[in-house]
Parts: sequence; C-alpha cells; structure tokens
Amino acid sequence: MTMDAFERVAATGVVPVIAIEEVNHAEPLADALLEAGLGVVEITFRTFAAADVMARLSETRPEILVGAGTVLSPDAVTRAVEAGAAFGLAPGFDPEVATAAAEAGLPFAPGVMTPSDISLATARGCRLMKFFPAASAGGPSMLKNIAAPFAHLGISFIPTGGVGLETMGEWLSLPQIAAVGGTWIARPEDMRAGDWQGITEKARAALARAKELRG
Repeated sequence: MTMDAFERVAATGVVPVIAIEEVNHAEPLADALLEAGLGVVEITFRTFAAADVMARLSETRPEILVGAGTVLSPDAVTRAVEAGAAFGLAPGFDPEVATAAAEAGLPFAPGVMTPSDISLATARGCRLMKFFPAASAGGPSMLKNIAAPFAHLGISFIPTGGVGLETMGEWLSLPQIAAVGGTWIARPEDMRAGDWQGITEKARAALARAKELRG
C-alpha cells in the first residue's frame, strides 16, 4: 500500500523547514538531504524563490516529498498545488486557507497554539497540525496539556520553532507527535555558503535521532 503524504512525514519523524533564496540551490539541497536518507522537505513561502524551487524539485527530484510551508492564503494554496507540492502547512489557522486546501485536495496542516485553535482546525477536518512556535508556546508540556481533550479525535502534531537536535527527544516521546520541524537542518546562511555537506551531516544526525527515539 502506498503511503500518503502525511504518513510519509510521520514515518520520517523529522521535516527540514527551509527558507531557500535561490532556485539554483534546489537540486543541491535535495541531494544533500537525500544523501542523508531524508526524503521529505518543507519549502516555506518566506522567499520569492519558493514556488519555483518546489516546481524544480517536483520535476527533477521526484523521489523527495515536497511540502509547501507558510501557506497564508488561498492563492498560496493554488501556487503550491501548481508547483507540485504534496502537502501544505501554515503557522496559524485561517479557515479560508483550510477550505481552499480541502477543495484543492492538498493535505494541509494548519498552525495551532491554543485549544481554541485546535477546535477550529478539527472542525474543518484537519487531523495533523503544526504546533508553532513550539518552544516559545510552552514546549512539550504545553502541547501535551492542550492536546489532551482532543485525544479521542486522533489528531497529531508537528512542533516547529525552537526545536533542535538536543530537544527532539522531548517532543518525539509524546504519542501525538507525528514529526518535528527542523529549521536548523538547512539554514539560509548554510545554503548561501554552499555548505551542502554540513546540511547532509545535520540531516543525517536528525534522522538517526528520530529513528533512535522511535525504536
């Protein structure tokens, strides 16, 4: 049976969250991640190059699962789908974006930080959510407590923001965590410097840590 996008995300346990500035960095980035065995990436709409990078990766590196991050509008949903994104994520919950994603058939994880956010997202059919900003919002203890009343709904989370290699275990020990978002794996300055080997090493360490924690 073929896994869907979010099943592949959960199976990986860690998602590199990338703000990529140059389209010509798309393939070197993908190759660096794939060399580490990491076949999932979130390209955020924080840069002008994002949609072109997603399209490039979808065409030239189909073995990597490409998600669109920072999806803030219905128009961004459209651009993500046109660029070949397999899933979308947002830092917050916007009902119009959730509706647009559902209508487009794009698996979508809105951002949540409170029980009210979770209630709104579940009402729109969302079952995977981004907990953001994870560290500043109270860390694993906060998420554990606000998620408890919703456990029977089968929801899960991708904490992102302030998560690092050293703190992955605190998150992945929670049963409701699908994966962690890794902004540290490939930073803009790493790509500007062409430090693809460094990105591979960080991706490999993150993936190994996720596998170790998940058994």
